[in-house]
Amino acid sequence: MQRYQAFFLPFLLLGTLTWAYLSTMAPGLTWAHFGADGGDLVTAAATGGIAHPSGYPTYLLLARLYQFLPLGSLAHRTNLLSASAAVLAVFFLYLLAERCLPLQPPTLRRLAALCSGAAFGFAPLFWSQAVIAEVYTLHLFFFALILYLCFGVPAHAKSQWLNLAIGLLFGLALGNHLTSLLLAPVIFGAAIQNWRLDWARLSLRLGGAALGGLVYLTLPLKAMSNPPINWGNPSTWDGFYWLVSGQLYAGNLTLLTLPGFLERLSAIAALIWGQFGLPGLLLGLVGLVRANLPAALNRSLLWISAVSIFFALLYSTTDSFLYLLPAFLCFALWIGAGICWFLDLASTKWPRFAPGLAALFLVFVLAQAASNWERVDASGDLRAEEFGAQALAALPADALVFARGDQAVFALWYFHFALGQRPDLVIISSDLLQFPWYVESLRVTYPGLDLPGTLLFESSLSVANSERPNCTVSYLHWTQLYCQPR
Repeated sequence: MQRYQAFFLPFLLLGTLTWAYLSTMAPGLTWAHFGADGGDLVTAAATGGIAHPSGYPTYLLLARLYQFLPLGSLAHRTNLLSASAAVLAVFFLYLLAERCLPLQPPTLRRLAALCSGAAFGFAPLFWSQAVIAEVYTLHLFFFALILYLCFGVPAHAKSQWLNLAIGLLFGLALGNHLTSLLLAPVIFGAAIQNWRLDWARLSLRLGGAALGGLVYLTLPLKAMSNPPINWGNPSTWDGFYWLVSGQLYAGNLTLLTLPGFLERLSAIAALIWGQFGLPGLLLGLVGLVRANLPAALNRSLLWISAVSIFFALLYSTTDSFLYLLPAFLCFALWIGAGICWFLDLASTKWPRFAPGLAALFLVFVLAQAASNWERVDASGDLRAEEFGAQALAALPADALVFARGDQAVFALWYFHFALGQRPDLVIISSDLLQFPWYVESLRVTYPGLDLPGTLLFESSLSVANSERPNCTVSYLHWTQLYCQPR
């Protein structure tokens, strides 16, 4: 019975999450849940190109593999990568909780781990990223897997190969999102034991990280083929550094005034409440205060949570709250620890009712998931698809199209470059004309286009290509498209 139970509970959780994610997944390109970047990511993967900074080479390689699946549209296949990564992230979170939660018998420990996984898997922010083409669920997959390998695998099994694998995964995680750097103290701090440095462990993990980090070399290799999406043109050192270091977004890191800091901190607290509800919030705080997890794991969770919150506070963008997701993963583990504390207390006095407490929390999580369903459901979001179809149908032949804003630019790139529609058009991002690398990319992509200089304006391009109809297109609640005849 114990053997069947060990398999049944996690697969019940994963099966339920898979059904929920697939049922609410966007059917194609979508702008839901701050997913405008999806058009850029999908197109870069499909054309062998380079996505916006920091390039995301690990994501692009995996996305390209998913794009070969014989299912749905190109964008839908890429969305499946997010759902798969989300399910795997919850799976390794469950395994970590099941291994590290200090509760006996195993049945109650598995129920607590199930609660932890369900709380995170159905957290609306995490769920929202599982149904669109974005990098964040893959980001959380690497976090959960690395934490499991560091703390969930028995000490006697931590061989040379495991240390090498941990470093390799860290390097690949950096290739998906640079904020994986906050895992560095967790990974390399393990090489210090009793104030002595374990050189063998450190060298294996550093070597694995260097090997995984080689994924960034795919960026200059791709750039040499002059793909239509070629952010920064990383075939040169300057372009590579500009892309990987995220220079484009450096201005978004700001120091907040005290009122601004308190306002954002209050927003973060409200967001945590919205993810787990009052029962989850209380259980997580109990788990944090009781600290009945292994000390090294608990220190790592505190570090990840603190740095994630700090970065989300300083990074001033409309979607900076997405950087809180690693902290939410940690909090879900504390929820499991809090449930363990209550189950341990209940099992000594009312052993028959102890499993019922875990069941009550699972019912609450499912009820909250049902109430959040409409909020996270992207299956009916057709704005991006309709925008692309309407714009391409309305644009005159051979038009010079100036697209403004990420939504319009990335959606048109998807239809024009990834799907190959309307090859007669010239699609130009007005916001990128200030960059020489983009002008050079236009020169290669559209050899018949007259480009009078290395830094351009819409007006100079229009004059130099006066034989083409001139159009501007953007999206702000509705499609805005204006054309001037030849």
